[in-house]
Order: sequence, then structure tokens, then C-alpha cells
Amino acid sequence: MTVPRMLFGVCGGFLFDTLWAPMEKAIRMYADGGARGNPGPAAGGSVLVKIDDDGMDGDVVAEVGKYLGTATNNQAEYTGIIIGLEKAKELGYNVVECRLDSELAVKQLNGEYRVKNPELAKLFLVVHNLRTHFRKVTFTHVRREYNKRADAMVNKTIDAALQL
Repeated sequence: MTVPRMLFGVCGGFLFDTLWAPMEKAIRMYADGGARGNPGPAAGGSVLVKIDDDGMDGDVVAEVGKYLGTATNNQAEYTGIIIGLEKAKELGYNVVECRLDSELAVKQLNGEYRVKNPELAKLFLVVHNLRTHFRKVTFTHVRREYNKRADAMVNKTIDAALQL
């Protein structure tokens, strides 16, 4: 959804435009991660979809996956978020709605939980730094059944790496 915005000011009773705000270019990102065993062969995956005018999911813009070798489920979840945000940045989006089925990641990224694990803390910092490239990034928890596309990307990535 792209929305132009103009800000106005008043000086001496005259209305004048003061600044053109940048165009909002928004995308919805579904991210997931998984490990077969915990730890085990793992991957992160992300699917970026357009947002229709009615707020529903539109066409798929991009799908990305990254194989990690042996890693934990939580490391894979964060990897899915990172590669999705990197792709959104590459494609020029400035607003990203992230939908994740990892309640832990959502609560950590929204500041509700502390990140205690040192490996996750490193990945958390990568996400935090990526956020600075966008006007707005939100993280919302969704049930697994609403994250099937990203889950499929994770499994496709692991299968390809293991040549299954």
C-alpha cells in the first residue's frame, strides 16, 4: 500500500506546504524457522506479500530461505526474520509488517521479554540494526496455520540442503 503524505504549515495566515513525506511502501512478511532436532539441521525462511487495499494478503513478492547447518529452532526463527528484512530492504520497502509464529521472538522483539541466550542476543542485535533502515517495522504473533508459506520455505530449504 503506497500513500503519499504532505505536511502543511501556517505562517501569517497563509497555508503553505513545508515538506513532502516519503511515499509509504509497505509489505507484509511471514517468517519462520525450524530445526529437525533441536539442535539439528536448520533453516530460516521468509515470504513477502503485497498488502491489498482492503488489508488482505496480495501477491507473493519474494521467497527467501537460508540453510544454517546445525542450529536451534530459535536461531532459525531469527534467521527467517533477518533474511526477510534484508529482502524487504533490498526491494525498497520502508514499512514491514512481520508475522511470526514464534511467540518468544515476537515478545523479545517487542521488548516484553529479555534475550538471555548469548547466541540469540547476537541475532536480536542484527534484527535491531536492520530495523533502523525502515520507517516502521512491526512484529505480530500468528498461529502456525497462518504461517504455512514461510514454514514451507523452511522445509524446502532444509530438504534442498540435505538433498532429500
